[in-house]
Amino acid sequence: MQLKDKVVFVTGANRGLGKASVRAFLDAVVAKVYAAGRRPPEGLDARVEWIELDVTDFGGIENAAIRCRDVDLVINNAGVLEAGSLTSSDSIDIARRHIEVNVLGLLAVSKAFAPVLKLNGGGGIVNILSGVSWFSLPGKSAYSASKSAAWGISNGLRQELYSQGTFVLNVHPGYIDTDMASDVDGMKTTPDDVAHAVLHGIEAEQKEILVGDGPRKIKQSLSSVEPAYLMPHF
Repeated sequence: MQLKDKVVFVTGANRGLGKASVRAFLDAVVAKVYAAGRRPPEGLDARVEWIELDVTDFGGIENAAIRCRDVDLVINNAGVLEAGSLTSSDSIDIARRHIEVNVLGLLAVSKAFAPVLKLNGGGGIVNILSGVSWFSLPGKSAYSASKSAAWGISNGLRQELYSQGTFVLNVHPGYIDTDMASDVDGMKTTPDDVAHAVLHGIEAEQKEILVGDGPRKIKQSLSSVEPAYLMPHF
């Protein structure tokens, strides 16, 4: 997929990876970027149109798809990350917030824009997932579970949308140097590096990209597990 002159819709575009993605697409000479989020950033480029959107507002998502009928590419970037134990007093509320944003928000945006992409020749959907889509991260189990569910939905979308010529790309970054990972020590990938890796993945119409050493090591370790160890024990 050539990005030049394409129209892109990015959720969670006001900060972090979303904001970096908008910059990267503009550098790739796309025709237009719809930057969607709850609060607009400062200094929008002339090729950027701001869309006020909360991905838990399904009616707002449908309205955005009606308004943005020229979209070729959708980037599901909006997400939430909260720490907490699954057995804590507020675990249900924490899990609900993760599912509403990271899972149902991704699904609702994809569902609303799938007909738009079909009318415009197919296009693509990029889902920003995580290196913890395949296991539970201690202290952030609700986040891990939501990214695992989002990964499953993304794979299902790929199968369903193949016939209309829409590709679906799963992106699994490690920790990104943003506000969401401010409590994490150690090496982090920059938002710009992740954004540019995503652009390369789109141009190659890949099914999956791993960004950073963490996700690569995780995937490698999982692929080395004997199948017997993956079977349930009763």
